[in-house]
Amino acid sequence: MSENTEAPAAQLEVEIRGLILDPVSNTPIVILKKSDENLFLPIWIGIFEANAIALQLEGVATPRPMTHDLLRSVIAALGARVEGITVHSLVESTFHARILVRAADGHLCEIDARPSDAIALALRCQAPIHVAAAVFREAHAVDFREGEDEEARLREWLESLTPEQLGKYKM
Repeated sequence: MSENTEAPAAQLEVEIRGLILDPVSNTPIVILKKSDENLFLPIWIGIFEANAIALQLEGVATPRPMTHDLLRSVIAALGARVEGITVHSLVESTFHARILVRAADGHLCEIDARPSDAIALALRCQAPIHVAAAVFREAHAVDFREGEDEEARLREWLESLTPEQLGKYKM
């Protein structure tokens, strides 16, 4: 956890476009889309995190709280709120994220997290999701032409990746 003391890098608001399975490795991928543009960022995630994201996207209620529900409840019980999350960097082929939590006293805390956990929490808290502009560049986000079939194009792009390229993104 850290206090934000530096100027924020250019951040782009994104939405979750969906969850798909990598056709080669059968690993879940969360697809983030830059708002108002056809720029997509795939992030490979774990099966449990994909399940947590999917349950929330589909509005499925679980009989008992899942980990991300518990975290949301703890934050709320402390009088704090999640203001948003940011996928801020790509370091040695691993995406890094921060959860921005506003404490009851107004103090802003940045908490290191895996993007998949941060996204699952943001969905539960109805908090915005951002990606640093540099991450879009470094990760070679996929850009689509207007009207292009997004799902078919993503699948085509994934199938075109070599094993070395697939291995460069870690959970």
